[in-house]
Amino acid sequence: MSELSKIWLSSPHMGGTEKNYVNEAFDTNWVAPLGPNVDNFEKDICAFTGSSHAAVLSSGTSAIHLALIQLGVGPGDRVICQSFTFSASANPIAYQGGIPVFIDSEVDSWNMDPNALEESIKALIAKGKKPKAIIPVHLYGMPAKMDAIMSIANRYEIPVIEDAAEALGSTYENKACGTFGDFGILSFNGNKIITTSGGGALLSENEEWIKMARFRATQARDNAPHYQHSHIGYNYRMSNIVAGIGRGQMEVLPHRVAQRRANYSRYTERYGDVPGFHFQPDLPGAFSNRWLTSLTIDPHKAGFSREDLRLAMDAVNIESRPLWKPMHMQPVFKDAPYFGGKTAEKLFENGLCLPSGSNLSDDDFNRIFRVLDKTLSR
Repeated sequence: MSELSKIWLSSPHMGGTEKNYVNEAFDTNWVAPLGPNVDNFEKDICAFTGSSHAAVLSSGTSAIHLALIQLGVGPGDRVICQSFTFSASANPIAYQGGIPVFIDSEVDSWNMDPNALEESIKALIAKGKKPKAIIPVHLYGMPAKMDAIMSIANRYEIPVIEDAAEALGSTYENKACGTFGDFGILSFNGNKIITTSGGGALLSENEEWIKMARFRATQARDNAPHYQHSHIGYNYRMSNIVAGIGRGQMEVLPHRVAQRRANYSRYTERYGDVPGFHFQPDLPGAFSNRWLTSLTIDPHKAGFSREDLRLAMDAVNIESRPLWKPMHMQPVFKDAPYFGGKTAEKLFENGLCLPSGSNLSDDDFNRIFRVLDKTLSR
């Protein structure tokens, strides 16, 4: 292997049967949107997660958008959102003219802090601005504390849109991530634990909500022989060809989870005791798919910073990436309300995602370890 070949953070990993489903779509001329692969991919997702209903869509972002529409979020409405996440968790709030209210993370899971969540709800209700929804995120596959979050949400009767885009295959108290909230969101983007090249899914126990999501996602065409529209619609439905890739990927999902978790073990067994290294911890009752192996680096104890290590890897064509920059620090959301302390900011300052693909070879790991060892020996 050339020393200049790219080691990606998280690249697609096909299982081999995806082509069979895609070829089936071509052979039967089901190349237009919808078809048997779409229907069966939805059934596969429900069977794996335990969700009663699913709609496969063009992205996880579109799934969040449709959930917000179903919950009636409109201009000026407040929607609580985890700050430490990718922008796709928050952008759909702006699509609807809503105002995101960002919440800090807690140290244990790196996800939404239940204490800051309740503080924000009380403050908003006191101003007559009761939130229309709560969006917690299972970051890097680590489940959020959904028992505490759902308890607060139920107490104040606020719907939950559970962003499990990074957490397919993760569970909390033996229940699949994405099945706790009123809605669950999945992503099949190219870097996720399984991929359809691009795509997502909306989960719910409410059959009517999923039926309405499918309706809106196919341009909200009324049941008429001509094109008639009584609602605003969107071009958000997944195609039958793309869904074929998803069906093949679902067959290897348990193996992909095992491979990602093995990556985490490989890193932690070798570097878990390094002074200043703190890998994203395991929580009681949580089973993480370990989509990405992530850690924080205390430069005072390790002798180098997160950025020193990232640049050292980049110099030999190995991709690593800083943890998400919190949404309340983003220029586009600079005026949005924020509740909590500095946990998310510190995670961003010191955190790094290491190469975590399920297709990493022993040679790849040897290259990665050489960079880590050389940086540690400086």
